[in-house]
Amino acid sequence: MDFSDLGIDSDIVAALASKGITQPFPIQEQAIPLALTGQDLIGQAKTGTGKTLGFGLPIIQRLGTDPSHGAKALIVVPTRELAIQVAEDLTLASSNRNLQVAAIYGGKSYEGQVAQIDAGAQLIVGTPGRLIDLSNQRKLDLSKIECMVLDEADEMLDLGFLPDVEKLFAFTPAGRQTMLFSATMPGQIVSLARKYQNKPVHIRVNDPDEGHTKADIKQFFYRAHAMDKDEVVARILQAEGRGKTVIFTKTKRQAAKVSDELSDRGFNATALHGDMSQEAREKSMDSFRSGKRDILVATEVAARGIDVDDVTHVINYTVPEDEKAYLHRTGRTGRAGRTGIAVTFVDWEDLVRWSHIDKALELNTPDPVETYSSSPHLFTDLDIPAGTKGRIAASKRPSDWKPGDHEKPKGQRGGNGSKPQRKPQNGAARAQAPKSSAPKAQAPRTPSDRPPRNRTRTRKTSE
Repeated sequence: MDFSDLGIDSDIVAALASKGITQPFPIQEQAIPLALTGQDLIGQAKTGTGKTLGFGLPIIQRLGTDPSHGAKALIVVPTRELAIQVAEDLTLASSNRNLQVAAIYGGKSYEGQVAQIDAGAQLIVGTPGRLIDLSNQRKLDLSKIECMVLDEADEMLDLGFLPDVEKLFAFTPAGRQTMLFSATMPGQIVSLARKYQNKPVHIRVNDPDEGHTKADIKQFFYRAHAMDKDEVVARILQAEGRGKTVIFTKTKRQAAKVSDELSDRGFNATALHGDMSQEAREKSMDSFRSGKRDILVATEVAARGIDVDDVTHVINYTVPEDEKAYLHRTGRTGRAGRTGIAVTFVDWEDLVRWSHIDKALELNTPDPVETYSSSPHLFTDLDIPAGTKGRIAASKRPSDWKPGDHEKPKGQRGGNGSKPQRKPQNGAARAQAPKSSAPKAQAPRTPSDRPPRNRTRTRKTSE
């Protein structure tokens, strides 16, 4: 079966084929024929299973080849990175049509995005906050929207966007087609669907291991020492067959630090975290997608929406908050039918939290094996060549290697966040410094120079 068998027009099929996309995934096989009829849908499938084209292709076909201007379709996503990714995917799919796609998100100036809207973009992909801002300013008219999609609805719930989403529904006409796509279906998402959808068809694509990690991801769990983690990571990054890699950290500062450390060791690493400007974040993601940088060190929130098919390894530098976060992180690899490897470091103080994740996902590893950079099982587990060290020799570094170019976290003075230290003067230098025995001349002090004196006078009185 190919996309033409699902009712997709030949020009769209040709655009997809130009990028090697020829076979639909199960969620697309089920969603596309129904969406083409205008049916409201709830699509539930794990991340990385092709949901974007599942709702995007019917929208592109519905908008047709008529170059009429004005927003006709709205896709709401939780993060800036996902807005960019979805807009790029739909721009590719519609490349043979006179269709304009606009990505609307915060962190960028209003002018360029308003210009896209004024130019007549028919398909709007955006984050809730910026969409509401432009609607309130009457820069974006959503009154003629024919189709509205909520993508990654469960993440919108996690990030607190549901009130904003309800405002966006109020800006759109009641007769629109509404599609909701999500990896999980919490109760609030189900309530939202009941409130704003008209007899939706619920499509659920699952595996025999539904509720657990994907079967095509090999998982390894190590109890690692904090002082040895960077060395362990550096050796993993030299494993046989290692391609694009995402390393997840707990904090923004930690993401910057690990990225700096790996760059110093000769790896093509870049960071992605919330303290970076939007321009720097886009630069990091572009370099990662293009392969210019093959290692992305990111916080979990910043990495929501990363949709890069050829990630081979995910490394959890720190234990995720819960089992859902673990599934989200590891789901960055093993996408689009590929296999992947996920490595998780468990610190001693995180063993209790890890035991909850282990139990919920039935990983059967409540007490991960103690592992160091020299542990033999590390090399055999991950196919690391014997004798590998944690630093790439200058002669073996890629020709385009250069130190990381991400921004420092706000308020950080130096590489380690500390104040610059004054270089101490050695004893010999102090000994050679001439000493003068003459008293230093001082300017005469005037009354105004003198510090005020606070005195309390007591007067003795006779009784």
